[in-house]
Amino acid sequence: MVTTDPHIWVTGMAWSTALGPDVNTVWKSLLANLSGITEVDFPFPLRGTLAATVSAVPLDLPAWNRQQEITRTTLSRALVDAGIDAGDPRLLPVLGTSYGPHLELPDVTSMSRWSATAVRDAGCVANPVTVTTACSAGSDALLAGLALLREGAAELCVCGGADVLTPGKRLGHSRLGTMSPDDLRAFDVQRSGTVLGEGAAFLVLEPATQARARGARPRGVIAGAGSSNDAASATAPDPSGRNVVLAVQRALRNAELSREDVTLVSAHGSGTPVNDDTEARAYKQLFTDVPSPPVLFGTKGSFGHALGATGAIEAMTVLQALDTGWAPPVHALRDPIPGLRLPIPSERPMPVAPGAGISVTLGFGGFNTCLVLQGPESAAA
Repeated sequence: MVTTDPHIWVTGMAWSTALGPDVNTVWKSLLANLSGITEVDFPFPLRGTLAATVSAVPLDLPAWNRQQEITRTTLSRALVDAGIDAGDPRLLPVLGTSYGPHLELPDVTSMSRWSATAVRDAGCVANPVTVTTACSAGSDALLAGLALLREGAAELCVCGGADVLTPGKRLGHSRLGTMSPDDLRAFDVQRSGTVLGEGAAFLVLEPATQARARGARPRGVIAGAGSSNDAASATAPDPSGRNVVLAVQRALRNAELSREDVTLVSAHGSGTPVNDDTEARAYKQLFTDVPSPPVLFGTKGSFGHALGATGAIEAMTVLQALDTGWAPPVHALRDPIPGLRLPIPSERPMPVAPGAGISVTLGFGGFNTCLVLQGPESAAA
């Protein structure tokens, strides 16, 4: 019988981003305010031709092959980082994507075959749990893994998301008007839309008692998670921000922490006017009466919007910020929108006080997810 343990460590993690795959090198690039967004040619007219791609996976490969490669290699590196064998029968993969390669497949019969194939190719034994909740999929994979471990339904999980840039996604976002014609400027008064990217990130989650017993090195702690769904629109969030507030409140309650414990917020920060304004209203409701408001940052200006992978990538950035004590600057931010009442780094990093960090994702269909994370020092407490 599996023993339940409410304390869940992150014992391994890896990502593939437009700034590279190495965690420390990419983190230094973020702190230096670098961006992986570039011009990417397209044969048809688009609202904008900027995108962020993972150079290790050639763009001329079919979308299915690119999704498989980026998933398999990133997940494998996360397991190596944790010192876990992919064939460990206890290991349950929980994988998320938005549409992955499916818009490019004429006869889609399954939205989970991609994940089953990828984990098998990585050497995993168990069939994966597959999550498809739009841009919150990576976050929801971590939420699901946390719940499975705490309830004793799993002993060991590798959780995260993967998504690749495809012609269908670029055409779709161009037609929707969510794509920026020039740059992704999250929370800036000149924001004009998002820039699509791609990537993957996977985190190994393990009960603290089990991790200590095998001498694992904690990368951090996933302390809680919460979600809500406003169902306001197929694409736009409820502009009041109330449902974002609800997701954060649920996550903090799940973590048994308060607003005052939060020193860092990784925002969804997609650069679209409606999303940025909605988040600004939510954070004003949550934190403006807190004596020491948390630092807010976002990384989509550097990574592009990696869709179903973004929540897992951004969870890793929170752990890095808590570990190093610095939040990276929000790329291309010059003049923050008036409704944003939290300190936000522009052009250079901002120090982060010890405490907890939250990562917030907003997905099409009204999926709002919040993860509560703590640095490695909290695992030793």
